[in-house]
Amino acid sequence: MPDFAARRTMMVDNQVRPSDVTKLPIIEAMLTVPRERFVPGALTEVAYVGENIDLGGGRVLLDPRTLAKMLDALDVKPHDLVLDVAPATGYSSAVIARMAEAVVAVEPDPALADEAESTLEAVGASNVALERGDATQGAPAHGPYDAMIIQGGIAVLPEALEAQLKDGGRVAALFVEGALGVVRLGVKRAGGIHWRDVFNASAPLLKGFTAEQAFAF
Repeated sequence: MPDFAARRTMMVDNQVRPSDVTKLPIIEAMLTVPRERFVPGALTEVAYVGENIDLGGGRVLLDPRTLAKMLDALDVKPHDLVLDVAPATGYSSAVIARMAEAVVAVEPDPALADEAESTLEAVGASNVALERGDATQGAPAHGPYDAMIIQGGIAVLPEALEAQLKDGGRVAALFVEGALGVVRLGVKRAGGIHWRDVFNASAPLLKGFTAEQAFAF
């Protein structure tokens, strides 16, 4: 049986800390949440590699460095209500749940949502509410949110998601253009999002988050 606790420590020491992620809540969460439980059985051996894990259908589990640096930029606080958009199998939600007051996760893929729900329950992430539905529409019934993070590439932030962020709220998103991508942190002020580039990363474009989709009538 692989020593997954040791692999978690190696992941944090070799991938997270060297990426200038030093916030203790992030370190502790990533040392605690069993990432291997959130990947398909055939992929448990690669659960802690430093790259996106392909879940099929254009969906991935973001690599640990990308997730950690997004959370570092997002600066999740213990009293925050966080919207986790398209969390796939739920690993990101479990990590954020250890840092925030509560997490609302919205997952569009029924099979991934089922997997996320059962695994989150199994690891005791009781402060995560999982919603099934269109990720571009978020979960307005539970909002507005202090912080928001999107677990995949986007071309634009849908207006429905922007509307669910509190004034002063933060959003971390990976904007992709071709093969390249940049994670940006947005802060909502006076009804608009003010963005700044944080670091480069890559992930497949999530369905519905294309520029064309945003302007469809």
